[in-house]
Amino acid sequence: MKLYFNVGYSVKGGEKLQITINEGGAVSKTHTMFYTENDLWKCEVDYFSKSVSYQYQLVDERGNLLRTEFVQHHLNFPHNYKEFIIFDEWNNKNFPENYLNNKIFYNKLNQFSPEKISVLKKHTHLFRIEAPIYNPDWKIVLFGSTASLGNWDYDKVIHLSQTDFGIWEASVEIPENEYIQFKYCIYDIKEGRVIDVETGENRFTVPNLSREILQIVSNHYFKFKAYQMYHDAGVAVPVFSLRTEDGFGVGEFHDIKKLADWTKETHLGIIQILPINDTTANYSWTDSYPYAAVSVYALHPQYISLENLDFELPKDLVEEYKAEKESLNSLELIDYEKMISAKWKYLKAVFNEDKEKIYKDKGFKKFIKDNESWLLPYSAFCVLRDKYKTPNFNEWKTHKKYIAGKITPFFSPKSKDYDTSMLHAWVQYQLHKQLKDAIDYTHSLGISVKGDLPIGIYRYSVEAWTEPELFGMDFQAGAPPDQFTALGQNWEFPTYNWEAMKADDYTWWKNRFKALEQYFDAMRIDHILGFFRIWRMPVSATQGILGYFYPAVPVTTEEFKARGIPFSFDRYCKPFINNQILWDYFGENSSKALEFINNNHDGTYSFKEEFDTQRKLTDFFKKNPQDVIEDQLIALCANVLFLEEERDGQKVYHPRFNVYGTDSYKYLTDGEKQSIYDLYHDYFFRRQDHLWYEKAMEKLPMILNATKMLICGEDLGLVPACVPVVMDELGIIALKIQRMPSENIPFYNPQHANYLNVVTASSHDSSTLRQWWKEDPALVQKYFNQQLIQYGKAPEELNAYLAEIIMKQHLYNDAILAIFPIQEFLATDPELTHPKMDNERINNPAVFPHYWRYRMHLNLEDLKQKKSFNEKIANWVQDSGRS
Repeated sequence: MKLYFNVGYSVKGGEKLQITINEGGAVSKTHTMFYTENDLWKCEVDYFSKSVSYQYQLVDERGNLLRTEFVQHHLNFPHNYKEFIIFDEWNNKNFPENYLNNKIFYNKLNQFSPEKISVLKKHTHLFRIEAPIYNPDWKIVLFGSTASLGNWDYDKVIHLSQTDFGIWEASVEIPENEYIQFKYCIYDIKEGRVIDVETGENRFTVPNLSREILQIVSNHYFKFKAYQMYHDAGVAVPVFSLRTEDGFGVGEFHDIKKLADWTKETHLGIIQILPINDTTANYSWTDSYPYAAVSVYALHPQYISLENLDFELPKDLVEEYKAEKESLNSLELIDYEKMISAKWKYLKAVFNEDKEKIYKDKGFKKFIKDNESWLLPYSAFCVLRDKYKTPNFNEWKTHKKYIAGKITPFFSPKSKDYDTSMLHAWVQYQLHKQLKDAIDYTHSLGISVKGDLPIGIYRYSVEAWTEPELFGMDFQAGAPPDQFTALGQNWEFPTYNWEAMKADDYTWWKNRFKALEQYFDAMRIDHILGFFRIWRMPVSATQGILGYFYPAVPVTTEEFKARGIPFSFDRYCKPFINNQILWDYFGENSSKALEFINNNHDGTYSFKEEFDTQRKLTDFFKKNPQDVIEDQLIALCANVLFLEEERDGQKVYHPRFNVYGTDSYKYLTDGEKQSIYDLYHDYFFRRQDHLWYEKAMEKLPMILNATKMLICGEDLGLVPACVPVVMDELGIIALKIQRMPSENIPFYNPQHANYLNVVTASSHDSSTLRQWWKEDPALVQKYFNQQLIQYGKAPEELNAYLAEIIMKQHLYNDAILAIFPIQEFLATDPELTHPKMDNERINNPAVFPHYWRYRMHLNLEDLKQKKSFNEKIANWVQDSGRS
């Protein structure tokens, strides 16, 4: 069988195209293509299968790969032809391929059944188009410039069949020997007519007069108009924040069903939640932080419904349980410690009462077998964490270093740890069942679920224990200073060893996405900038201000010389302290500070060795509290100009963030100031972009192609120029928050959102709209007049009328998704507004650790009965075309 590939692509001198064909799971074969004319590349291949998967790639004159398609082509061949001419288009990942290939649409179109087409020997052309159609009354047709294609007559269109999900095909005979122009159209089955033609210029193909060759016209996407594409609106709420009549002081997976009922009532189409992985480190309120999971696979036991376990509570505990449930459920905010302690008490009671039946449960046995790669290490980790009262495996008396063979006995009935190991495995089984049940119910209502993927892993997690080679355990990840905090953020997570992950073909990430895909249709990647570069601190630092970008093009000693900067390690990389700075920081407490600082007797001072890092100071003050000077000493540690990094045995340097705002900078000469200022701007805003583009394009395509979830990237903060370019190229949905614009403007206008955006009014990291309204009266006044187009003085508090205007601004635009925190919906109704505004904030990034304990003040059952409120939202959603 002969395949003649043709694809248009414009190249630079020395570059050429190749085609890589995946031959049925065997090693892919790469074939060189040949340039003909008008940017057309051709290749002839002998092939002997009825289907083919392939992709094009661009290489330079040395054969180095410059660019590859992120999505493979797939074709099936009819049996009655031996030769095929294929006219292709380069297959980009971004819309609409990404728009087509995701779980949201598979679930919404779960009634789809493929159609068959007949390819007759007389047929000359097979037209193939990717076109996801979400109106069941619509189908794809085509017409064209020849008589056989209807001479552009709407009544003589060629009807295509949907042979696979979103794939439409038709084979036709075109006997005319003339240049062929054509277009695809949308046809309304009920009305029996064409209702719209795709946008853009005419498509074209060439005649085929051979009866032995079939020409395949493979087009990659229908050119939709905005109103024809999928748009949705949704609600964002952490699972732990859900409140129901039968709750246990915290939201549970089972409660997602009631949230889905309300979502259906309001015509919203998607529910967004925060991470739901187990964060149990020490059973205290600090475990409420959902971005510090002890396992990237295990689900958090707080979300388990004790009343929906496979086995009932022991009868002697029922009354105690009811009393505890009533007490916890009456609380305004979550009492994490009481709740998690009580849940484990009842879980252990149920397990111990019915463990003989549990051990015989075939479903449980299958769950263990299917998930043993992560479940066994996780269960052993939990046993050891509880036994030694710490998740820090470095402090355990046994199993400090993970060895798989040493963990296997935990699951042997002969082991003293067997029952406890099985308890943790069984709790995971119950959590999985309850979550899957809730997700299946939500899907049955036509509603999608969007999850949240934390960028980091907890330093003392199962993964850090079992696969330390994949992480930079000597470093910490965080974020540079931003609108949330002037000192940056230190998440205390280890960084990733991307080189090791790449060597393993990113298997760790692919497995992680596969696990999440069991439940979610879409995924928010927290801090997607981490795939470009991470903000990295040494473990000696406690504040994010002492971090630097990694990877990065650093400053070398040669560059200092070239720029005329008189570099000195002690002056530039150690805290600069003189008499004035000492007084400015400590005033009358300077004598106390001198217990930690040496006088160099030359007008300068330096930290004593035992106190010369933020970590040393923090550890000292934990044991010896001295509130008077602790914060000032830690801040003084950050009074440096450059941060040192050792790379391949060489010392390189990174300018400290906001270097020109340091006290150290004030005491430089004017010449040094200008040179360092110029260097700073080159480092942060010019030299890194190409490197970060390359690093992102190395990782993200490999990872994204492992999932069918719709991917959204949280791209807030200090965003490099390459980030929107990569996100657009890979079809990653970008986040737009009105009061956190990436441009140098006071507010983002949702009307400017393009299709590959999700718009929202606030996030779990920000204050709510009602809180924000009271934070900065001058800024709010500007927002009131300029963004909301209201006249006069802004009211002191955000009222329901204004909250409604803000919501509608975000609904009426081209963005694929408009998702709002539940608090913002409730703010549009005076009767439903939370009486205690400050109880509605979920997180404050400037406070670490933060207690994540927000609960809705209304039961979901009651919210579903608020008919006028629900109808109001439903009308917004329908009227804005998001229903």
